[in-house]
Amino acid sequence: MNWWLILVPVVGAFIGWLGNRMVVNTLLKRILPQQQPKVAVLAGEAAAAFVDFDAIEQKISGPEAIQKIMPQVEGHIDHFLRNKLGQAFPMISMFIGEKTISQLKEIFMKELEEIFPQLMQSYAKNLRSDLDVEKMVSQKIASLSPAKVETAIRQQLARQLRSFELTGAGIGLVTGIIQVLIFLAFA
Repeated sequence: MNWWLILVPVVGAFIGWLGNRMVVNTLLKRILPQQQPKVAVLAGEAAAAFVDFDAIEQKISGPEAIQKIMPQVEGHIDHFLRNKLGQAFPMISMFIGEKTISQLKEIFMKELEEIFPQLMQSYAKNLRSDLDVEKMVSQKIASLSPAKVETAIRQQLARQLRSFELTGAGIGLVTGIIQVLIFLAFA
């Protein structure tokens, strides 16, 4: 039996695997580092497109969000009325009893329930103008070392990269088998 009949497909598989591996390495070690600033800008633009400040504003100023923070606010107001107010104004604490503290707390809580949605909407609007998501993401990606980017890509895409390399091996193997079959058909 001729060994080259087996050797041709095996060498074809190796060459296909090696070729795809070289493509992956070239992309990750040479092309990606050169293109990292462009990739950073594109990633920043994409991230900014995904941030919906209107949805954030609705979420943080909506009734559910306000109701979630009101117990904590109530605790702070209670602590203020019972402790800090008396420390700041000792004379007032002699005249304020439990009933007055409860009434004051109730008045403050009602006022805060009205004010908080407006405050949170204002905060969200300021956040929109102050927070440049595009710039933050692109600076973060641009500041990463090429080695760190390569490592992250290899970790996240390990299965896909391995599959790409094995696809090259499979194509090389099939090409080698076809070459052998063509040779045998015309020999």
